[in-house]
Amino acid sequence: MIEGIPHPWNLPPGEAIALQNRLAAQVDTQTPIDLDNLELVAGVDVSVKHDVSRAAIVILTYPELSVIEAVTARMPTTYPYISGLLSFREGPVILAAHEKLQHQPDAYIFDGQGIAHPRRIGIASHIGLWLDSPTIGCGKTRLVGWHKPVGPEKGMYQPLWHKGEQIGVVLRTRTNVKPVYVSVGHRATLETARELVLRCTTRYRLPEPIRAAHRIAGEF
Repeated sequence: MIEGIPHPWNLPPGEAIALQNRLAAQVDTQTPIDLDNLELVAGVDVSVKHDVSRAAIVILTYPELSVIEAVTARMPTTYPYISGLLSFREGPVILAAHEKLQHQPDAYIFDGQGIAHPRRIGIASHIGLWLDSPTIGCGKTRLVGWHKPVGPEKGMYQPLWHKGEQIGVVLRTRTNVKPVYVSVGHRATLETARELVLRCTTRYRLPEPIRAAHRIAGEF
């Protein structure tokens, strides 16, 4: 059982940050995802429009990457946008969508950060703890950290560093296309997180699970 979960989502910022610091200590970054026995991978994304949040979770077969299930949930967006506290804004609607799933994914890829976060507890890590499942953060933009230039070819990557600690990798998923920011969410290693994101990426910059979730989440 994860200490501090479940918890209220409407915490004031100071209390939310204190909770993040407690939860971050429980994130598992040492257990590799079993890629050889992976069968189902989920993509998770949230779209916000006119103060309404819509979450989508799409489950794909692996390694074929065929969609077999997609669920959504929507609710008023009540938590303000505060950098570093995204999970308190999006967590409730993601969990509402998750309750509708008929299949249990073996791993989840989130459009957002895992431990590549100032307090090492981005949306993928926070929800990963809540679900106690393997999760990965795959962000389109960098929240914190620095890195050296990434080579131009697909599969090339560079470590992402913050305060002397490697918090993720900057991964080129398409040749000569902007890279993505991959980090462990929970119950994964950085190596298996990077490998799964790369294996789930086909002709586009983003891995297929996130592309599918992003498309459905935006269908207001």
